[in-house]
Amino acid sequence: MALRFFVRRFAFLLVFVLALSGCDRDASLLVVKAVAAGVPSSAPFFAESQGLGRDDARVATAQAGHGGLQQGDTPGLYGGSKQPAICDVVRLKAFLTDPANERKAQAWATALSLATDEIPGYLDRLTPVLLRHDTLVKNHDYKKGKAVPFNALLQSGIAILVDEQGLPAVKCSCGNPLRPFEGDTTGIKVEFDDRNAQWKGYEKSSVVAVRPAPRKVERLALVDVHEPDRGIERPVGTTGGDDTSFDTRERRTVPDLAGATFGQASRRLAGQGLAVTAEGGGLPPDGARVTASDPPPGTELRFGEYVTLSVAGDGSGGTATTPPGSETARPTRDPSDSTPAKPTESAKPTTSSTATPSSPPASTPPPSSPGSSESSSSKPSGPAPTSRPPSTGASSAPPTSDPPPPPPTSSPPKTTSAPPTSAPVTTSAPPPETSGPATTEPVTGTPSTDGPSASTTTA
Repeated sequence: MALRFFVRRFAFLLVFVLALSGCDRDASLLVVKAVAAGVPSSAPFFAESQGLGRDDARVATAQAGHGGLQQGDTPGLYGGSKQPAICDVVRLKAFLTDPANERKAQAWATALSLATDEIPGYLDRLTPVLLRHDTLVKNHDYKKGKAVPFNALLQSGIAILVDEQGLPAVKCSCGNPLRPFEGDTTGIKVEFDDRNAQWKGYEKSSVVAVRPAPRKVERLALVDVHEPDRGIERPVGTTGGDDTSFDTRERRTVPDLAGATFGQASRRLAGQGLAVTAEGGGLPPDGARVTASDPPPGTELRFGEYVTLSVAGDGSGGTATTPPGSETARPTRDPSDSTPAKPTESAKPTTSSTATPSSPPASTPPPSSPGSSESSSSKPSGPAPTSRPPSTGASSAPPTSDPPPPPPTSSPPKTTSAPPTSAPVTTSAPPPETSGPATTEPVTGTPSTDGPSASTTTA
């Protein structure tokens, strides 16, 4: 009996602990409010009855299973149709610039980090599209004269305006401003309610969050939500009147991207009409090196199909700060192109140091100043002539190697003796040193002998 009681008590405690741990996991999840297509907002900036925009609930979720972070220029990320008038930008502009709506305009602009006088120009640069994925955003209700932010999951089929980097900016039906979602796409808890019931096709693993394209986009590559075989190229800042069509069934070949940076590879794939993702679902830094792709090079895909890239190092940079991280990755490549400049600067002094062959670095300062021997890679900067013993040895006569130089070149021997002894060592030095001899040419007899030696060395 005692053993049975102990077993029952242990089982009860185990169930209780597991329940608590489950609650802790739920508590750590980010609560996201579901927003279904065609459902009016409870606190809109713009009265939806006035027809500012309309959703299309017939849009099916595109490519289930490819959730996570997406760049704003991803081909096929957004959709369109032959009836592009899904958002009346002119009416929204008139509403927000009407003095009678000044308070709403101020709240609307604040949510998007704008000044009220910037609203018209900002709206002119936006482009209407239809969501093809259930998309995470930071939405804003209008309550008590302020824009109140909340995390939301917008159902595919909702009409929005996107900016020049492909980021959701405005929910068309109500005019509510949108900002990028800042959380982890896998750490969310979506709350559905009576008005926004869970829709058909919803999969938590397929929701996306949009990150800005690495550059401003000139044209968005859309898919017709009613005719998926028809693609639409829409110039940014237009509402559909300048659309051109293309065939999404045309096969596109996956290029060989090994060795390219992730930024280069993603831009190349976007140009091919192919979407990009990375192992783990995140977006690596722009400078991460691509090692392989899946499917491999040479595979033919339809427009908007995904190519998964493997990158060297940490490829899990999937946060809201990914684009800045990509910016920090670029400078690491730029200096690599300019590093040769530093050796040439240090080569300048070495060509003029010949008094003591045993210590070339120490005698590098003489051309400008002997006091810079502490850092041979930097430009000489010290006026003190006695900063180091090697430099003083180069300037004084005691060494046995000094007596010969004085007769031909009194004080300037530093430069005249440099070419003969250092020319064989630094054949690449003469190009940067052209200015050095020009400034220190007091001795006219030696150039005639040095000139041939320099030319023979370079030959």
